[in-house]
Amino acid sequence: MADWYVRNAREGRWWEKGPRGRVKDLVEEDAAQVAVNLFVLDPGHRMSMYHWEADQEGFLVLSGEALLIVEDEERPLRRWDYFHCPAPVPHTIVGAGSGPCTILAVGAQEHQAGPGWGGYPYSEVAMKRDASAEEETTSARVAYARFPDSQPTEYQDGWLP
Repeated sequence: MADWYVRNAREGRWWEKGPRGRVKDLVEEDAAQVAVNLFVLDPGHRMSMYHWEADQEGFLVLSGEALLIVEDEERPLRRWDYFHCPAPVPHTIVGAGSGPCTILAVGAQEHQAGPGWGGYPYSEVAMKRDASAEEETTSARVAYARFPDSQPTEYQDGWLP
């Protein structure tokens, strides 16, 4: 049984992902049934490459504006909008508006290990936002090859509302 804990989002390690924003893992990945992350996306930054997963996910916009790309359609998101994403719906979220947006992301982890986790389909709509893999793949390494590696960083004042 895993130990319980309290984690402050402004303390500890964040990940700087360049044009993919900044992210804080709120749950220890190695023992999690559910992934819980905070994303801070500047306008034009994409949370992920357009993808689908074998587990459901959910996204709540806490501040700012974003653009949801889901099933090759664009839909604006604003503060307090919640996107429920059942498996296997292809999607991604891109920062929009005039400043950063903050998104709470929650995802089940039951099928994350192994070849059936999901995939990165090519999407012309997502590619217009530089948010699609250049070719269909199930490899994160291939899908994110043109982006810099994530780097550990510390929280900076102003990232969170």
